[in-house]
Amino acid sequence: MTITADDLSPTISLDGVRKARGNLTQARIRWMTLAVVMGFLAVGGRLVQLGMVETDTTIEGQTRDVITATRPPILDRNGLEMAVDIRVPSLFAEPRRIIDVEEAVTKIRTVLPDLDEEWLRKRLSGNQGFVWIKRELTPAIEDQIMRLGIPGVDFITESKRFYPAMNEASHILGSTNVDNQGIAGIERHMDTESIALLQDLGLARGNALTPVELSVDMRVQHVLHDQLMDAMTRYQAIAAAGAMMDIYTGEIIALASVPDFNPNDPSSALVKDTFNRVTAGIFEPGSIFKTVTLAGALDEGTAKITDEFDARYGVRFGRYTIDDFHGKHRILTMPEVYKYSSNIGTIRIMQTMGKEAYRAFLTRMKFDQRVQFELPEMRVPSIPKELSEVGAATASFGHGLSVSPLHMLTAYAAFVNGGNYIAPTLYKRSVAQAEPLYERVIQPQTSAYLRYLMRLNAISSGGSGSQMNKAALGYRVGGKTGTAEKVVEGRYSSNKVTNFFASAFPLDNPRYAMVIMVDEPKAENPQSGTTAGWNAGALTGRVVQRVAPMLGIAPDFEQVLDQQIVPPEVRRIFPEGY
Repeated sequence: MTITADDLSPTISLDGVRKARGNLTQARIRWMTLAVVMGFLAVGGRLVQLGMVETDTTIEGQTRDVITATRPPILDRNGLEMAVDIRVPSLFAEPRRIIDVEEAVTKIRTVLPDLDEEWLRKRLSGNQGFVWIKRELTPAIEDQIMRLGIPGVDFITESKRFYPAMNEASHILGSTNVDNQGIAGIERHMDTESIALLQDLGLARGNALTPVELSVDMRVQHVLHDQLMDAMTRYQAIAAAGAMMDIYTGEIIALASVPDFNPNDPSSALVKDTFNRVTAGIFEPGSIFKTVTLAGALDEGTAKITDEFDARYGVRFGRYTIDDFHGKHRILTMPEVYKYSSNIGTIRIMQTMGKEAYRAFLTRMKFDQRVQFELPEMRVPSIPKELSEVGAATASFGHGLSVSPLHMLTAYAAFVNGGNYIAPTLYKRSVAQAEPLYERVIQPQTSAYLRYLMRLNAISSGGSGSQMNKAALGYRVGGKTGTAEKVVEGRYSSNKVTNFFASAFPLDNPRYAMVIMVDEPKAENPQSGTTAGWNAGALTGRVVQRVAPMLGIAPDFEQVLDQQIVPPEVRRIFPEGY
């Protein structure tokens, strides 16, 4: 069979078409592949570019983790919450994303009408990344704002400090600012002095921190605060304050000062006269300082508990004569000097030491330095570096020098715990932990003498602590009154006084010391007076009567307990104990 050209022509034509189509398809695939690769390269380059850009995630200079950080809860010694964090919504805006500023201003003010219109307009204008609009709002307000559907407006959940007891422990706890940072009290101490401790424990803000346990007993704190508030009304006083301390551990069981403030509203702390008088106030302590003078003389051995002192006449210094308020004007034993609060007798006792030795004893008792304590609100005491003869005389009964009530509290704790000074603390501390911190300031025998004198002042006829003892019968409280005239226009005023009562209980087996202050009290009724026994003393008795059972101290009316406190040498000379 013969094949001709005519027979091959259609086949050759078909193969050419197929080849052309195949080349076109391959070309298209190559271009598509190139396009895809170019696309991936473009996306990858953009991602690298974006990755190299530092995005501003702060709100007005604060990072999100700081804003949302939490603080550890603060508990009292029994586990009761004193301060906790609650989560609250705060409103912020991203001005660069605001589409219509005027619309946004109008809508936001329908929910938050207290916001100034011009201020809000400025906040929402510009190219800032994030700005605060209103912080610490309620969930209900958050819901209303979100329903407005404003682009560039959102919420962040942050922590806010809440104090369940309100004012009761305000001067202990202090407060925090809007950024949840401590600005006063133990809150500030936690943010400053304790940073290194938190780091050592592997803790940091923003983590679930271990609760902070304080030494405070909120049951006792409630009673103390309640009684101080009552004193303000009962005695028409301008202020009152007090603190209680475990004499062996240094733990502060309660501390309050009124007028006070609500830590949930930190601005209330700026109101006049709301400062902490226990630590940040210094005062002439008056006759509660006589215990210091007697302690120095007894410990130095320059005077004995059975010695007698001439209080028949006032003590003259040049043109001035120092006399007693209600003088007996006779020879007084040391116990009588104490219970009658004789200025003359106290000066005579101080003079047995000499002014240099007396001034050295004040240093030993740390009256010329700040008390080592966690609260930052502290003042330096005012003690002359050197004492003249008249300066030493007035200092012996608590005039011419100024110290804080906390100074007196730590001194009285040492006076009744066997003679060991222990710095106070707001944190829980056992006796075993405290003992290495002891610093001996007086001998145990001197401490025994002082316990006797303090109890004598409460139970004996004519003692300035008798009003206190009536309110706290059975709890073996003892102490000393102090009525310090205030300086008005350069002169001491008999009409304006600051009253103190320093005490300890139960004196047959002491455990707690307390100092109470009432500032510028008036007589409760026509039958009472304005000296310390009538107000600060009676107030002390009422506090002890309520808190002693809480602290595990049972009342006991057996007179043998008081007789056991009397030193043997006193009992030999004065069978009745005085």
